[in-house]
Amino acid sequence: MSQETVVPQRKDFRFFHRLRVRWAEVDMQKIVFNAHYLMYFDTAIADYWRALALPYEEAMHALGGDLYVRKATVDFQASARMDDVIDVGMKCARIGNSSMVFQGALFRQDQYLVGCELVYVFADPATQTSKPVPPLLREILMGFEAGEPMRTVETGDWKTLGEGASALRRAVFIEEQNIPKELEWDEHDAVVLHAVARNRLGQVIATGRLLDAVDGTAMLGRMAVHRVLRSGGHGAAVVKALEEAARARGDREIGLHAQRSAERFYARLGYTVHGEPFEEAGIPHIEMRRTLNQ
Repeated sequence: MSQETVVPQRKDFRFFHRLRVRWAEVDMQKIVFNAHYLMYFDTAIADYWRALALPYEEAMHALGGDLYVRKATVDFQASARMDDVIDVGMKCARIGNSSMVFQGALFRQDQYLVGCELVYVFADPATQTSKPVPPLLREILMGFEAGEPMRTVETGDWKTLGEGASALRRAVFIEEQNIPKELEWDEHDAVVLHAVARNRLGQVIATGRLLDAVDGTAMLGRMAVHRVLRSGGHGAAVVKALEEAARARGDREIGLHAQRSAERFYARLGYTVHGEPFEEAGIPHIEMRRTLNQ
């Protein structure tokens, strides 16, 4: 590392992937074996795409190409050790005609340990020949680094939002969770309020619906988030949009039937357990409710 090189700092990055060094990743010197650092950066860049709200495989298919590593360089400054909690910063530093450069930096608290530069080429998957980076992908990457939002949430009726919402619900409930299709579709879809979250490619990444209130309580349901984008705040954004709609029309409370695996997700959003556990479509559920402040 030349003396002119600027040492990366945490403030240089807006995206971080946190990990803990495992025993299997250290060598006889009791430090992380050098080859594992590339794995750390590769893991971080996979998470970076999720921060862009892009399910990688589907996004690349929509963009008509894929990314291939052209060059990877690693700058070793200090070692990580077993059980260290480290943050891997990642950013898109430069985009050329067909290539893009990502810079990574591994920190233990504020201490810079290891840096990385990854050069990718956007190419045709069939021939692996380079092609120009799509303008939309360029906008998404630069927009993220500038702090722009990576998703939008829209509410509306089934005629407007049904195509995207139904495709995601089919993937999550019918294909992933094996819920019989005759239990997934009902007469409510045509008349209730729906919400969808989209990424900047226009792909639906989360959805939910809100039934009309009965005695002041509206039921929220059919909440689904793209499998590879969970824990990214997209489901919470859909819930918030439906809560705002319920509040605007004068509903006093929202109830929902939460899968037990999602109970903590709803609890973090202010929902509390109401009643005893039960099964629905063969899956353990619990009813939860939240009072809306007018």
